[in-house]
Amino acid sequence: MTGEATTLHPAALSRPLSPLLALWPLLPIALFLGAFFVYPVLQLLTLSVRTPAGEMTAQNYLRIVSDPIYANVLAITFKIAFWTTLVSILGAYPVAYLLATASAKRRNSLMIWVLVPFWTSFLVRTFAWMILLGRNGAINRMLISLGITDAPVALIYNLTGTLIGMSHAMIPLAIMTMLPVMQTIDPNLARAADTLGARRGQTFWRIYFPQSMPGVSAACIMVFITSLGFFITPALLGGARETMITQVIITQVQELLNWGFAGALAVFLLAAALLVFALYDRVVGMATLAGASASVGRARPSMLGRVGARLGGAILGALGNLCAAVAERWERAMPGSAQGVLGKAALRLAFGFVIGFLILPALFVIPASFTAGAAVEFPPRGFSLRWYQTYLSSPDWISATYNSFAIATMSGLVALLIGTMAAFALTRRRIPGKTAVLALVLSPLIVPRVVIAVALFYLYSRLELVGTITGLVIGHAVLAVPYVVITVMAVLSTYDQRYDQAASTLGASPLRTLWRITLPQIRPGLIAAFLFAFITSFDELTIALFVTGGAVSTLPRQMWSDMLLQINPTLAAVATILLVVMTLLLFAGEYLRRRSP
Repeated sequence: MTGEATTLHPAALSRPLSPLLALWPLLPIALFLGAFFVYPVLQLLTLSVRTPAGEMTAQNYLRIVSDPIYANVLAITFKIAFWTTLVSILGAYPVAYLLATASAKRRNSLMIWVLVPFWTSFLVRTFAWMILLGRNGAINRMLISLGITDAPVALIYNLTGTLIGMSHAMIPLAIMTMLPVMQTIDPNLARAADTLGARRGQTFWRIYFPQSMPGVSAACIMVFITSLGFFITPALLGGARETMITQVIITQVQELLNWGFAGALAVFLLAAALLVFALYDRVVGMATLAGASASVGRARPSMLGRVGARLGGAILGALGNLCAAVAERWERAMPGSAQGVLGKAALRLAFGFVIGFLILPALFVIPASFTAGAAVEFPPRGFSLRWYQTYLSSPDWISATYNSFAIATMSGLVALLIGTMAAFALTRRRIPGKTAVLALVLSPLIVPRVVIAVALFYLYSRLELVGTITGLVIGHAVLAVPYVVITVMAVLSTYDQRYDQAASTLGASPLRTLWRITLPQIRPGLIAAFLFAFITSFDELTIALFVTGGAVSTLPRQMWSDMLLQINPTLAAVATILLVVMTLLLFAGEYLRRRSP
């Protein structure tokens, strides 16, 4: 234990310095995020109330309020985020439920079908939907061949395409958020209800579903806030009527160089996110984000909360009775069938449909990359490797690929170093304000990436870091650090500290124990954390879009530029390469994570 190790080595540090010992591993990550996350974002927000001459002004906010265009854009942003959240929760719940109720071995084998699309590049997924939903895409060809329609249906460059693409991106996030809460639900509650004569449908709606509401609530808030900051999918699958506030911010910075107005729009985006959090806390309780029950989230439920609870209870009771009535009729029509067989069949059907929705679009990219034709279409015309040859012979593509690997490696190492130190401190030390520190570390996941990207762009323009490898490494490390901290904390939470105590008892110093005992034991988890940080950087577009300055290009940045100009089979070849690389890295990371203690 820590106290025993200090007694054995009194020369290391005296007792008055023990608070410093507990806090110093947090110093690197605090300085790093303070300099390249907190300060740039605050600086960007202050630009919204200052003129170029440095005088205070409210002109940017008056412009937003007085011009109905921006109010309309904000309304569109909320509308798309709301519908994306609704579709994502409805699609994610049956998958999370099946995974939570499955055996550990079966859950591990099924989880990979969720993790692959979760970590697959946003650009690759969006490109896949462009192939599927296009005028000459696979879906329109199938509808015409089946005689359902005589002409292609407009499935892209509208709200339909936007919601399909964004829901496809958000469903894995919703699953990953709900699953930990569902796994903590005691299965004995359902068994007790069955013993007392309740049918499966009644047990689910009256017992299981209310118990899973903290996870559902957390998934709702995570998906909604993340959707507010989207711009890739609306830009490529949506039309002018689906313009979101992040796209307006990008235009103000890249085309008009209007920092003040871009900062004001960023303030509105952050204020909207904070308002959603405040309403969420008022109705549900912020503690549910940590897996607590809704009653724990608020010390005193509000009137709105009490009314909602009663209404929700009545609805759930009605749904339970409806399911029981349907089951009874099914059993009368199908004598001898086991109880719950209809529900299990429906659950497996829903699981298969959602997993197919997540996996199949990316698979359409692979055959499209081998087409002999000059355009992206499905089915492809013939077989050819010409588009892979085009990629390999292009200096722009090869340079972008090399930059992506180099930047991802360096940013992954930076994130691993400072993130691991922070994870050790947060896991093993009693730190005052630990919740606030963890909130700071995880905040890059919550703040819209476009806000971080614009803030870094403004900071870099003064530090002459625009268009440099260093600037990209720093920006990507800011985004990757939370994933490292989460992964290493999960590994350390299951690590048996008796190994360290035994080494300390035998006279090993804390540093020697760390180097010879702890780090070798958690090495698979550290490698997995690095791989997740690597994937985060390798797939990152938003920061690259701003801070490259046209001097340095990454693979996602090069793909984005080509996708805006013309969709060609070379993009399919690059997307296939990205898909294969990401999948291999994901399998390696999951294998190493499961091997860690």
